[in-house]
Amino acid sequence: MDSRTVEVGTAALHVGVTGQGPDVVVLSGGPGCVQYLERDELAPLGHRAWFPEPRGVGRSTGGPHSMEQAIKDLENIRTAAGVSTWVVVGHSWGSDLAVRYAVEHPEAVTAVVGIAGRGPQRDSTWSEAYHDGVTSEPVVDIAWVPEVHAALGESFTEWVHRPDLWRGLADCRVPMHFIAAGDDIRPSWPLAQLAHLVPRGRFSTVSGVPHNFWFTHPEVWVRTVTENVRPESRRC
Repeated sequence: MDSRTVEVGTAALHVGVTGQGPDVVVLSGGPGCVQYLERDELAPLGHRAWFPEPRGVGRSTGGPHSMEQAIKDLENIRTAAGVSTWVVVGHSWGSDLAVRYAVEHPEAVTAVVGIAGRGPQRDSTWSEAYHDGVTSEPVVDIAWVPEVHAALGESFTEWVHRPDLWRGLADCRVPMHFIAAGDDIRPSWPLAQLAHLVPRGRFSTVSGVPHNFWFTHPEVWVRTVTENVRPESRRC
């Protein structure tokens, strides 16, 4: 795994890169977590994978910021890397950021592969199911920055309350495949709804794996990501 630093204003953003082939950017969750997917053994096979670490987290400088800034950071990284377009793979919060990124920059995003995301909602029944199951979820120790988490969470809420949210999603022609983890404590219905809403959407489930199956079942993670970033997987 190689690494680069991309200057965006006063912030220096860490980006890991590995592999050769078509470009894929991999977004980790949280929000506000370190880039826990930045490992050679987790990268999609046959592709060049980019692993940005969020502003204000881990090896990236900066501080609390909005979703708008996070998307600007991705665009600055893409431009600095000389990448014309890329597939965006997002896990958990990264899936939700990937969706907004595709809606606002469809010219830059070839496809979205959203894994175990929340979806653009603040539904109380979803939250209740999550909190009821949290003690049964496998523990994965991931470093995170509370201030960044809070700022991005507030920005997410503002986004899902926008009056043009659903129109933007319904008009987005970027292929999007939403993948649920079969043993996730997070209900998957928002992902299924997204798959039915976006014009080129699909929904599927990986059975027998928890939310963080990149950690518990890394071989399943690699196979899932590799199969779904290939061009033939985007036919809808």
